[in-house]
Amino acid sequence: MKTYTRLWWLAVAMTVAMVATACTVGPDYKQPDMPMPEQFSELNSATQPTTQSVTRPTTQPISADQPPADYQAWWTTFNDAKLNSLIDRAVAGNLDITAALNRILEARAQRGVVASGLFPQIDANGSYTYSRFSSNIPGLSAISGAFNGSGAAPGAPALTYGLWQSGLDATWEIDIFGGTRRGIEAATYNLQASVDDLRDVQITLLAEVAVDYIELRGAQFQLDIAQHNLASQQQTLALTRSRAEGGLIPYLNVAQQEAQVATTAATIPSFETEIRQSIHHLSILLGVDPGALSGELSAAGPIPVGPTSVPPGIPSELLRRRPDVRRAERQLAAATAQIGVATADLFPKFSVTGALGTEAGTFKQLFDYSSRFYNIAPGVTWDIFDAGKVDSNIKVQNARQAEALAAYRKAVLQSMSDVDDALVACNREQVRLQALRDAVAANERSVELSTELFEKGSTDFLSVLDAQRDLFAAQTSMAQSEQQVSADFVALYKALGGGWSESK
Repeated sequence: MKTYTRLWWLAVAMTVAMVATACTVGPDYKQPDMPMPEQFSELNSATQPTTQSVTRPTTQPISADQPPADYQAWWTTFNDAKLNSLIDRAVAGNLDITAALNRILEARAQRGVVASGLFPQIDANGSYTYSRFSSNIPGLSAISGAFNGSGAAPGAPALTYGLWQSGLDATWEIDIFGGTRRGIEAATYNLQASVDDLRDVQITLLAEVAVDYIELRGAQFQLDIAQHNLASQQQTLALTRSRAEGGLIPYLNVAQQEAQVATTAATIPSFETEIRQSIHHLSILLGVDPGALSGELSAAGPIPVGPTSVPPGIPSELLRRRPDVRRAERQLAAATAQIGVATADLFPKFSVTGALGTEAGTFKQLFDYSSRFYNIAPGVTWDIFDAGKVDSNIKVQNARQAEALAAYRKAVLQSMSDVDDALVACNREQVRLQALRDAVAANERSVELSTELFEKGSTDFLSVLDAQRDLFAAQTSMAQSEQQVSADFVALYKALGGGWSESK
């Protein structure tokens, strides 16, 4: 018992000494300095009437260690109850979100796998072995005879015995140089990246539902325009045919108007196709059968109208708002930690192994105090020659870190570009929409005047055809522009990280 106690305390003392002098090799992660402008480049242009700036300037980046900005229910600014309902159901039923949630569970479990390396691994075991040795092996006959009580005469019975055994085996590799701790760091950063990945999926989903819904309403609006123009052109065709039959105009005018009617009618199936496909896509986003929303969304509704202004904030806040930027930064941190994991392989590995149990020839004796056995074995291993394997692995991890750094910097730059693109698109499309509305009003007057003049015989029928074509084209372009204005606001919300509260 004294020997066991001495060995035990020797192992404990070695372990305490090793842990006390432990260090963590490899670089400590520090968020890279990423200078940010005080405002977006497209913000203060003279042609930007619909954006508002936040007056608090800064070039100090916001650390991705900070919690993400809470995204607000930006879709409610469109004041469309159907859109609100679709988004609520999409968040609850979308399968991409389900997959992202499971990736978080996977990353959390993987961190637990890595963290287990800090602790001893203990196994319980039990066995029974029955053995027989050959009596024809020189030297064993005497042992056999002695064991069986029959002397060492030739031909003595073979040696046989049974062995019962039970106990515990323990192995502990002590993390002196921090390889396991760096692995835990990397796993933690990867877990955080998976959380940001979920947020990215959510923001993308919200934007996709909104855009698909806007496209649906836009297609329904264009279908209504086409049907309205078709009805008007059919009335003109009836009038033209009547006048031709009365000999007032040539039948050429009838053929021209028939061609106009057929051309307008040909646009209707494409709008109907777009409507059905938009409904199918929305259904998939909600995680339901493609036709599940047909009854709910087939009836036409207005295009959702966005707010008159959006405060984009300051560029540095994108580091906290944009989940793709935050994810890239966490992946950079994980890549940095992996350098430490690889570097730890340059150093010796210290371990303590031990066993404690009982063994006996009979099951009854297995629980006797005299049947106990134990061993404690502190040890060290050190790879002396590996043909450059460890050094090469360190170079691999350094290269991956450099790659992750480049990806992070690109994500930051891309985020600013996305906002600038959305800002200019939002504002210029509104200017275009106003011009198209003026064009529609002018073309409506042109159709009225040309029709009146034709009926009076003051102009040819070609003027009526041109006016009708121009009106239909202008109305279709206006509907597309109204749809695009709302879609551009969605793109701006997405580019800014999915919503925020204006800074004061």
